[in-house]
Order: sequence, then structure tokens, then C-alpha cells
Amino acid sequence: MKILVPVKRVIDYNVKVRVKSDESGVDLANVKMSMNPFDEIAVEEAIRLKEAGTAEEIVAVSIGPEKAQDQIRQALAMGADRGILIKTDAEVEPLAVAKLLKAVVDEEKPELVILGKQAIDDDSNQTGQMLAALLGWGQGTFASKVEKTDGKLNVTREIDGGLQTVSLNLPAIVTTDLRLNEPRYASLPNIMKAKKKPLDVKEIADYGVDIAPRLEVIKVTEPPKREAGVKVETVAELVDKLKNEAGVI
Repeated sequence: MKILVPVKRVIDYNVKVRVKSDESGVDLANVKMSMNPFDEIAVEEAIRLKEAGTAEEIVAVSIGPEKAQDQIRQALAMGADRGILIKTDAEVEPLAVAKLLKAVVDEEKPELVILGKQAIDDDSNQTGQMLAALLGWGQGTFASKVEKTDGKLNVTREIDGGLQTVSLNLPAIVTTDLRLNEPRYASLPNIMKAKKKPLDVKEIADYGVDIAPRLEVIKVTEPPKREAGVKVETVAELVDKLKNEAGVI
């Protein structure tokens, strides 16, 4: 089984995000960039499936600038076999990403696509679902456990009411949640080996997909600062504040 794992270059989750002075977007100048954490989990799960003998090849794919090769190389150092970069400096919205990934799927013919449930920069949580719809494949979103048995993929999903297990026919789409696994650190020897693994660089035009934006960003602002809390002396005072000041009861 071949597994395709999309990975995205995002601001490192430890970095405090700064808004541009003109409020047109987020300032990326001199900011540490990393692989989207949910995509790291997807890469780790693909590697575990390969180690279990379920998968034979893992292909990491990214859509972004030239420097997104760093995130693909990270996936290769973790254990992916080869990478594909679809190079563009433009902002690519989830629907365009899904269309590009569909083109890659049509070309690569994987049986499984594992990707993060969302990216921590835009929090859209749309690409996996859109890709499944475009391909007409079954999908298991918010996965906290993935098992292949009897030719099917059993995916345990995290939902509001607890857990739900769905059985998917392959080929299928899986999006990963935080509790699926703990991604490994790439060892130095594997980082060196990753430099020799194949990485194809392609252009948007190679796939004939229109990535023109459908949305317009009007303004980006920081959230309002939280006000300091207060201590109350009695339950009655607490109830009064919740009712008359906070308006929550």
C-alpha cells in the first residue's frame, strides 16, 4: 500500500504570532517556520503503518514556497521515502489545495491519504473533507486510532459525545487528531540520509489547477487583551456577577 502524506509549512507553534502594522496579515519576517503539528502526527502514523508491514511506500507532498522543502526533508528524515513540492509563493486556499492533492493522487495512485485535521495558521479544517469529496473516497476525520483489518481501515474518531469507530473501504482519506500518536524525533543519521532521498519540485501549472483566491481578507487584528479577574467573597456575589455582569445565567 502506498500512502500520501500532505505536509504544510507554518509558523512554529512556540512562536508568538505578530500582526502586520497595516493589519493585512501575519508578519512572517524572521519567524521560525516548522511543519504543521497535525501533519507531523500524520507522517508518524504513516511510518507506523509501514513499520507494521501495512504500507510499502510513503510519499510526502507540500504546496508552498521553495523553503517548504525543509518540511518535506523533515518528513523524509522521520521515515518517508520520497517527496513532492508543488512550488508557489501565493496563498493557496483549502479548495485549491484539495484540487492539487487530487491531481497528485490521480498521478501517484495511493491507497491512503493521511493528513492533519487542520493547519494551525488558518485553522480551516477543510482540506481533508474537500479532498474526499473530490475523489469520492470514504473519510475518517479526527482520528485517534487507525487499524487495518481484513482489507478495511478502522478509524476511531474523536467526537463531541466521545468516540466513534468507522470502517472504511480503501482507498480512503484520514485526518489526524492530537491523540493519535506522539511523533518521533529524526535522528542525525536519518537527517543525513534524507538529503539523498528523491524530492521532485513541480509547478502549479503542471497540474492545471486554478488557485485564484475565492476569499478576500479584509483585516487581521490581534484578539482583545483579557481583563484581570476578581475574587468574590460569597456564592451569592458570584451568582450576581455571572447574572448581571457576565450575562451567562
